[in-house]
Amino acid sequence: MSRNPNPPERRNMPATTPPAPVAPNDRGRLRAAVFLDRDGVINIDHGYVSRREDFSFVPGVLDAAADLARMGYALVVVTNQSGIARGYYTEDDFHALARWMRARFAEAGAPLAGVYHCPHHPDAGNGALRRDCDCRKPAPGMLRAAARDLNLDLSRSALFGDKCDDLRAALAAGVPLRVLLGKDGAAMPQEACPETLAGARHRSLASALADPQLRARLLQRCDPAPATGERA
Repeated sequence: MSRNPNPPERRNMPATTPPAPVAPNDRGRLRAAVFLDRDGVINIDHGYVSRREDFSFVPGVLDAAADLARMGYALVVVTNQSGIARGYYTEDDFHALARWMRARFAEAGAPLAGVYHCPHHPDAGNGALRRDCDCRKPAPGMLRAAARDLNLDLSRSALFGDKCDDLRAALAAGVPLRVLLGKDGAAMPQEACPETLAGARHRSLASALADPQLRARLLQRCDPAPATGERA
């Protein structure tokens, strides 16, 4: 078994691989990012999903992510994974699934710049992972770590999540565009987030990208896509 790349004392790291290389014409400048929650936004939330056979993509999410990548956004997953603290699965289980997920995103033309997770829980589980931390949403630790690691401009970034705590983490990190999505893309959001927290509400990532007004707001913030022949 490979060595665990994310021991408990190191709270926030890309889940499986180093940050994606920045295109040559973007070196030396900060990138705009789209942060995505995982369970309920990327995949159907069956509850503590840790195996490939239990992982089902929300319809349209990969095409929508590819659309965001073409706009020039760095795509970053930020996910609470208290199932690790609870002992339901291990760090190695999470990383194995993350590697598979990243490959599916890359095949769809939506490479992930980073996958960040928080394995802690303040009340559940035992040992070092049972504690308060600065990475579990609504704390902004994962977003801030990604900004440092990947040279991201949080002030031009956006987050899509299906819980108010996702949006609270983005607000605390200084991410101005925060979109509340319905769980699993099955219906409009049911959580009662205040309007000051949720800048828009949509059924899924795909439906959000189909909204002309939201799309215009995203295009105003993003980096120009690399020209033909440049390295993505």
